[in-house]
Amino acid sequence: MDFSNIVKKAWEGYDASKNIRLIEDISAMVSTNHVYRITFDDDDIIIAKLSYFGKFEHFKEDHRIIQTLANNLLYPFENLLARSLLKNNRVYIYHYKHGKTDAWVVFYNPTRILNRLPRRLDDNHIKKLGQQVGKFHKACSRVKNVLPKSSKTLRTDISSLMNSLESNEKQFGSAMQVDFLKYHCETFLKNRSKYNMSSFEIIPVFIDWNIGNFSVTPSLELYSRWDYDWFRMSYRVLDFYFFSRVVSDIGDRTVFSYVINTMMEDRFILFLKEYHKVNPLTADEIRFMKEAYRFFILNYVIKDGKFFFSEQYAQKLQSEAFNVYLPSVDRDFDAEKIIEALKLK
Repeated sequence: MDFSNIVKKAWEGYDASKNIRLIEDISAMVSTNHVYRITFDDDDIIIAKLSYFGKFEHFKEDHRIIQTLANNLLYPFENLLARSLLKNNRVYIYHYKHGKTDAWVVFYNPTRILNRLPRRLDDNHIKKLGQQVGKFHKACSRVKNVLPKSSKTLRTDISSLMNSLESNEKQFGSAMQVDFLKYHCETFLKNRSKYNMSSFEIIPVFIDWNIGNFSVTPSLELYSRWDYDWFRMSYRVLDFYFFSRVVSDIGDRTVFSYVINTMMEDRFILFLKEYHKVNPLTADEIRFMKEAYRFFILNYVIKDGKFFFSEQYAQKLQSEAFNVYLPSVDRDFDAEKIIEALKLK
């Protein structure tokens, strides 16, 4: 694909009167998505994101939800989210289709960035982050009723994976590996009925809270958030695994894995204690954290991994999913330890 040419065509569809001087690729090179800084002849700058991962309709749906969320969040989060450019009062998304090429482009206003959290957090960072995330989830909860509807659910994503396992076994490895994945899909669907999930709120969740995706003020309040690759309307619990990685003892790493153990660290329990003071959790939500992790591995690593991650990461993470991540789900996560620490019943 000639990505720069697609971005140029996308801009021409938005405002052909404004000329592009320079297109710079500023992608993180971890995923198949491409991010560009566009500089115009008049020195204005915008950010473009080109994607061919997933479905165009889901991409469009997600960005319209995020734009509505950004417009409706109140102080202190009214300027937190990076905003997309609008045309005719709708998020402008360019859909490029030519032969087998199917890609889409969205434009963002550049995001103001203050401080990045350090690679390894101290206790004060962890406490403050827990409080801030609790407040942010509360703010998202308050506006959930005015957001556009979402068609994605955990069940539809797992069902999609199960259909692929039936229709295209070879792409997932050996017959034994396919049976292993089917077992975990069925376990996820069965275990959902164990919890009082009708009491779980559905709110906007961004899931991928790597420290490279948000910035904070000098007093450690959330200041800006960008990168919406895994956004969805779902349960707040889906955000917690990535926060366990942010606060983990090992800290942020250039070469990363998705082990479950970070959710059992005392540092993550400290984060949850501070979150719980601001935005109380239930025991069933803590128990469901294991299933949220299982869903993350099945959906984002197994089902979508080879489409989303660059090839070297996809192969590494999918191999680890079979050998490390999925075998650890029912063995290494102890919800009762966290429930006791939070003094929940």
